[in-house]
Amino acid sequence: MTTTVSRDKYFYAFSADLAPVARVNRGEEIVLETHDCFQGQIISESDLVTTLDWNRTNPATGPVWIEGALPETVLRLTILDVQVEDHSVMVAIPGAGVLGDQINVPETTILRHDGDELVFKNKVRIRQAPMIGVIGLAPAHGSISNGVPGTHGGNMDCTLIGKGSRLYLTVQVEGGLLGLGDLHACMGDGEIVAVGAEVAGSVRLRPDIVPLQGLPTPFLENNEVVATICSDPDLDLAADGAIRNMSQFLMEFARLSLNDASMLMSAAGSLRICQVVDPAKTVRFEFPKQVLGQIGYQMPA
Repeated sequence: MTTTVSRDKYFYAFSADLAPVARVNRGEEIVLETHDCFQGQIISESDLVTTLDWNRTNPATGPVWIEGALPETVLRLTILDVQVEDHSVMVAIPGAGVLGDQINVPETTILRHDGDELVFKNKVRIRQAPMIGVIGLAPAHGSISNGVPGTHGGNMDCTLIGKGSRLYLTVQVEGGLLGLGDLHACMGDGEIVAVGAEVAGSVRLRPDIVPLQGLPTPFLENNEVVATICSDPDLDLAADGAIRNMSQFLMEFARLSLNDASMLMSAAGSLRICQVVDPAKTVRFEFPKQVLGQIGYQMPA
């Protein structure tokens, strides 16, 4: 059985107070249809950010109640597919992003999709690599805007969160209250102008509860790497957090000593920036599964 949640079921902040729009069993597939981050307000290149209702940005579809998701359990979200529509939107916003202090004129660009490529201003072709910008669970207390990343997930803008990846989050409230949105047809690490190729679409995924209590989440794996993800208003602290979380994983789960973990991380790991434009910056530390296999550890099936 597959449960589909339409894009007209959305919210703007993760919260335990939200009423679930659907309930699913763990192991059951879910399809979440999403708006783009502008909620369809940009139709043409004449629609500039100066005309946007910013209270209607970054909607996430959901929330979805997952049976058996209890506080402190680890929820694994297997991303089975990410489908995007036939065009995407990019904008230049004065005052936003790393270069916003130099951008004086707002601009909107519509990118058409041609097969597996995006066409930028009829001059440049960029390979599609659909990914999920916002995905998370409700926090134990209060509410967190969809634009803010944290231990609950949220607006991490991690380019690895796409088809074939598995994202691990620690449940904070019963049912988890899963939501996602802010799809990108492609995005570069850093998201320096505060947008990727923003697009509406749909995500098919499968939630499972896994026996990995104590896993430093958010945590991600794909065929090549495992990665720890950390967000903080201070980029240095986000980097430190991602590094320390990976060392914790390697010591507690792969049973390495601190010295071995740190040396292997330095020899084979990679520290990468996900985004530097949100209220909290997001960094990930990647570690190759090929090395994990030599250590004798593999993630549970």
